[in-house]
Amino acid sequence: MEPTAIVLVVVIVLLVVGLAVAGLLLARKRRSERLQEHYGPEYDRELAETGDPREAEARLREREQRHDELDVRELEPAERERFSASWAQVQRDFVDDPVGAVRSADALVVDIMRTRGYPVDDAERRAEDVSVAHPGVVQQYREARAVREATERGPVDTEQQRHAVTSYRALVEALLGQHGSGHPEQADPHSNGRHVPTREEHSR
Repeated sequence: MEPTAIVLVVVIVLLVVGLAVAGLLLARKRRSERLQEHYGPEYDRELAETGDPREAEARLREREQRHDELDVRELEPAERERFSASWAQVQRDFVDDPVGAVRSADALVVDIMRTRGYPVDDAERRAEDVSVAHPGVVQQYREARAVREATERGPVDTEQQRHAVTSYRALVEALLGQHGSGHPEQADPHSNGRHVPTREEHSR
């Protein structure tokens, strides 16, 4: 083979390899951007825990693969109505029994997830599964769970419990498929637009 032809072949090979590497890096960058955009604070949480973007992103992709293997289904209308009624009762109960309402809210979330086909035996696994389909509310769920666990160890400030219930509400709405914003202060349509009432408001 002529020297010129050899040089040309080498140049072509280098160009092909360079393009392949560039494509790989671009794909990795886009995948990273997608994960950051989708998971938001949950991405930051994994990154802080691992200290390595690649490991953090690998964990998040594992969540997605695991979630894809689940047989998750939408609720039947009767099931949605039943759970909505249960949630309305949780809000009413908060006035006289905040601790009981927080515990009931947590149990209701577990019940809804179980009915939809999620594994529910492990709390952290529940949070991870929630993060795949509902990343906007998973942090609120973690905060609510922390308050729920605190009620087992001793007295908890009522305002913290109120915040926990409104945080649970965002997840309940998402799991019921109400497609709201997921903001913790959004009114629950199944409570006739009421927020979690204070004792003073209830007595008026």
